[in-house]
Amino acid sequence: MKNRNIDFSMVLALTVHDMKNSLGMLLNSLDELRMENENTFDDSSKFNTLQYEAERIHNDLVQLLGIYRLGENNLSAHVEEHFVPDFLSEHLARHTPLLKGLDIECSIVAEDINGFFDADLLTGVLNNTINNAIRYTKTRIRLTANEQDGYLVIGVEDDGEGYPEHMQHSGTLSFKSLDFNTGSTSLGLLFVSAVADLHCEGERTGHIKLHNGGPLGGGVFELWLP
Repeated sequence: MKNRNIDFSMVLALTVHDMKNSLGMLLNSLDELRMENENTFDDSSKFNTLQYEAERIHNDLVQLLGIYRLGENNLSAHVEEHFVPDFLSEHLARHTPLLKGLDIECSIVAEDINGFFDADLLTGVLNNTINNAIRYTKTRIRLTANEQDGYLVIGVEDDGEGYPEHMQHSGTLSFKSLDFNTGSTSLGLLFVSAVADLHCEGERTGHIKLHNGGPLGGGVFELWLP
């Protein structure tokens, strides 16, 4: 029998990529269905659950691909200048139909500032954190952006119960820090932490902060970029 030398990790990555693209098409179709049947689907808990779970799986696949590329040393940040309020508004618009259907109020409080970052990588970060906030919030989500200590700080806040103590964190996560016995591996946090770490200026690198409080009183996710 021939040794076919199949690279299973590559096969898995290609499969995940195809699944991600298919789910992207499904999400677009769900958005169109909601627009065509607004009065019917906005109040449908089943449709809202379907859209939320499809979005969550899509985000998981994006993160898996990112972590695979990270492991292959093939993930890098292509930094360009962006007007932050517009960037946040564009990404919030993607979630607006679902937020409306779930009766969740979302606002943006952002300084008129420019930031230097990889827009594609930050799209994955925002989709992950907004989707996570949708899961745990009660009625409100807030996106923020400001400058602190020479960093661009992008935040996602909610009015839920907040992060449990073991998840509150400041700095950079590593794969070794993940606990596979808790039922929640926090791969999403590993992905966003890795994206932050890819943004650097001199000796300063990006990092994340997870804590509770803020104006809404729930969980606060912060991405700090130099």
